[in-house]
Amino acid sequence: MSIQKIARLAGVSVATVSRVLNNSDSVKAKNRERVLQAIKESNYQPNLLARQLRTARSYMVLVMVSNIANPFCAEVVKGIEEEAEKNGYRILLCNSGSDIERSRSGLSLLSGKIVDGIITMDAFSKLPELSALIGAAPWVQCAEYADAGTVSCVGINDVDASQHVVSQLADGGHRRIALINHDLSYKYARLRERGYKSVLHLRELDYQRVEYASELSSSAGMKAMQKLLAEDPPDAVFAVSDTLAAGAMRAIEQAGLRVPQDIAVVGFDGTELSEMIALTTIQQPSREIGRKAVDLLLNKIDNPDAPTERVMMDWRYVSRAST
Repeated sequence: MSIQKIARLAGVSVATVSRVLNNSDSVKAKNRERVLQAIKESNYQPNLLARQLRTARSYMVLVMVSNIANPFCAEVVKGIEEEAEKNGYRILLCNSGSDIERSRSGLSLLSGKIVDGIITMDAFSKLPELSALIGAAPWVQCAEYADAGTVSCVGINDVDASQHVVSQLADGGHRRIALINHDLSYKYARLRERGYKSVLHLRELDYQRVEYASELSSSAGMKAMQKLLAEDPPDAVFAVSDTLAAGAMRAIEQAGLRVPQDIAVVGFDGTELSEMIALTTIQQPSREIGRKAVDLLLNKIDNPDAPTERVMMDWRYVSRAST
């Protein structure tokens, strides 16, 4: 339905329809109603446009993820989309790669009022820059979060979860526990490493080795594990994602060693991959995190002065054949 056809149906000028579309206060109430009625009668996408006009909302949410190829991110996005649709919203997905220029491009949708709010999953180190770009617009940070500030967030306690992993390995008799980590610009990577090191210190375990994978991929996990095997190999490995853990398991097996008899392996996230390869892991409530992020965002859209909320959700240790 074009703006000209709406004008003809309403018996008003194209300029009047344009002013209604832009939610201008200069339109007489009678003419505004005629335009809205014309939209209704034209059966335009079950009156979605009319609803947008009445509420001055787009009913669109921008979702910026650091890496959509990461199974954890993909699961969170599924939860976001499910909850958004349940509340009459649609999502626009931006794979930012935590690159500030790509983020800037996506965030231009805010100034154009194409989206009503934003959910981000970018690296913690990028939050100050994002904050400057987003300003006062409704915003929720997912998985990565600040301990203070005005941005609502939802995630899990990464320190507690990683401490539990290393404690479980130590209780199982492992004394040479290594960590395969990722990019320390992400807060989760720093927190999981902190939890790892704190348990080693508490248990007085002298062996401490950390390898940093170049990316969250199976091949990067495999390369990190090969480095661990090359010199002073561990008897257990904790990887900060299931994908990295899967690569580590491949490297162990290719070296002629057995999982878990020679080296136990634990992942993180609880993705479908962990079930497929019988991987012990920390299961995050991925979809629930996404759903909660939408709840927090819609509350901020409806109540701009609502207080900041920081929600920490429960995680679960799932023991399988890799330990």
